[in-house]
Amino acid sequence: MQLALVSLLLVTLALLGARAVSRERRDYGKFKRMRTTGARQKVYARWLRESFFTFGGLSAAVLLATWSYVPEVLDDARQWSPLAWAVDALDTPLGAGIAAGIGILVLVLLGLPILLLRGQVDEIPTVGDVGALLPRNRVELRYGFALGTNAGIVEELLFRFALPALLFGIIGEGLAAFLLASVLFGLLHIYQGPVGVLSSTILGLVFCAVYLLSGSILLVIVVHALFDLRSLVLIPMVVNRVHRISDRSAAG
Repeated sequence: MQLALVSLLLVTLALLGARAVSRERRDYGKFKRMRTTGARQKVYARWLRESFFTFGGLSAAVLLATWSYVPEVLDDARQWSPLAWAVDALDTPLGAGIAAGIGILVLVLLGLPILLLRGQVDEIPTVGDVGALLPRNRVELRYGFALGTNAGIVEELLFRFALPALLFGIIGEGLAAFLLASVLFGLLHIYQGPVGVLSSTILGLVFCAVYLLSGSILLVIVVHALFDLRSLVLIPMVVNRVHRISDRSAAG
């Protein structure tokens, strides 16, 4: 069983590594040089398919092999005293109220700067080399919505649900399994440059904390999707008003 899990992990890492290197060296560089929206849309569509089948397929394969470890890795990680205290606190009415308040505050802090930037800047501010990814017209905006929603689903199923279970089956340490999976999530964004890798790793740790505290993969999927939709849909709409730019005018 141990050998089978190690083999599955090596295959998973090889596929993820090949995808990250290919996108960093070839795909994203070409994408940044594209000027026509038709070419950009074809790449968006391909990335969407690749993400769905690569991450979704890996998630399914890993979960089939490690399903029994999914609750075990969560329980083991929650044995860490600070996490155990936080989980117990969230079970109280006061703790649940504070968590809800923090969630609302985070949403406000994420959305308010976007509204304040409306009409004030010509270029969308980004963290890491992701500017080229942002949609530039109405049709591309649809791809932004699809990519953000898909990422929230398949990436969380892999990096917060399946991969920690696989790592736990090998190393037997729940918290370490989640931390390693979050680091791998960050490294997958190598095409965004060092700042992008760092910010993605931090985001991965935040998503990890949401899952560990709530125990709900559905909640962290929603959180991840909303965060990506903020970047790929809300910011382009509010700052650059791309929903008012037609496919034809963008091509011209």
